[in-house]
Amino acid sequence: MIPGKLLEKFDVYCKDNNISEAEKKNLRKTVEELMKKYMYEPGEAIGIIAAQSISEPATQMTMRSYTLASQSDRLSKVTQGLPRLIEIFDARKTFEKNMIIYLNPEFNSKEKAKDIANRIRAYKVGDIIISDSIDLVNLRIELEAENEGDVKELERVLKKYVKGADISSRGMKIFIKPKKDDVKNLRKIKNKLMKLHVTGVNGIENVVVIKDGDDWIIQTSGTNVKKILKMDQVDVERLRTNDAHQVYEVMGIEAARNVILQESKETLDEQGLDVDIRHLILLADMMTFDGGVRAIGRYGISGKKASVLARANFEETKKHLVNAAFYGETDNLSGIIENIMLGQVAPIGTGMVELTFDFEKMRTALKKGKKVDEE
Repeated sequence: MIPGKLLEKFDVYCKDNNISEAEKKNLRKTVEELMKKYMYEPGEAIGIIAAQSISEPATQMTMRSYTLASQSDRLSKVTQGLPRLIEIFDARKTFEKNMIIYLNPEFNSKEKAKDIANRIRAYKVGDIIISDSIDLVNLRIELEAENEGDVKELERVLKKYVKGADISSRGMKIFIKPKKDDVKNLRKIKNKLMKLHVTGVNGIENVVVIKDGDDWIIQTSGTNVKKILKMDQVDVERLRTNDAHQVYEVMGIEAARNVILQESKETLDEQGLDVDIRHLILLADMMTFDGGVRAIGRYGISGKKASVLARANFEETKKHLVNAAFYGETDNLSGIIENIMLGQVAPIGTGMVELTFDFEKMRTALKKGKKVDEE
């Protein structure tokens, strides 16, 4: 009954913990009982049960986001509760992204962690200049840096990204004179210049160093998994981020599935809601089973169902029915939702079984039984 792989792990556990044969027998019996408890019956509507088990506690959640910036171990606005759960299941690409970076043992100190944090934080032009202005007489943009090193770095960045403009410097000031030199254009260019990336890891907007047990870790606002993984100082096995899309691009779909599972479980646990992890596993599997991260809603799983009636039952009813009529789609009524809509027996539980009853054979059997009783 116990799968072979689990049995191997069980044997290794018993061996490592010097468990006797008698104890091992009792322990195996307990494992088998637990396996029976967690199994489900053939034909059980596990999808509906999972949906109810997640959504019912989710309605009890506080529907607001908390600002935890005042706490020493928090970096920025942290979305919790139902809004965070919606972000995860909608597979959103724009939300409060963050990373937790653990360092290798040789870099695990406060000073080294601060030094690494300063190096990975992305600095834009607007972060390293003292002042910016538009010279209306010469129709050019003026930027003032704090030291000579910044001037050289700014010149390098501006020459790389700003094409078709004369860039020069004098002292701590840098001058940018575009070819199209009306005031409106200068303002537009100045606003774009402020957002140009100068140093650090692009995407890491802010950093903070905190102590977590024996580890000095770096919390970031913003993510860039690909660049951070290339750093020798980072412990790649413990690196964490809440961005499933970026994990999918860098590490693959299995890792993205684990992020969805972990983030949803932590969000529910923070609210004190005990949801069986198997329901969340089923949901994470559904979101990732076709090799990409898909949302639950109208543009994801629910909106891409094979059944026309199941799609129409969820959202955008008229659109799905009109499209189905236009393209000549058919519905085989093989699912639960469409059969319930039509008042038919749904193919779950006993509804999965089809019985044929032969009355003639029944009568013959009853007659034979009656004769035997009389004798």
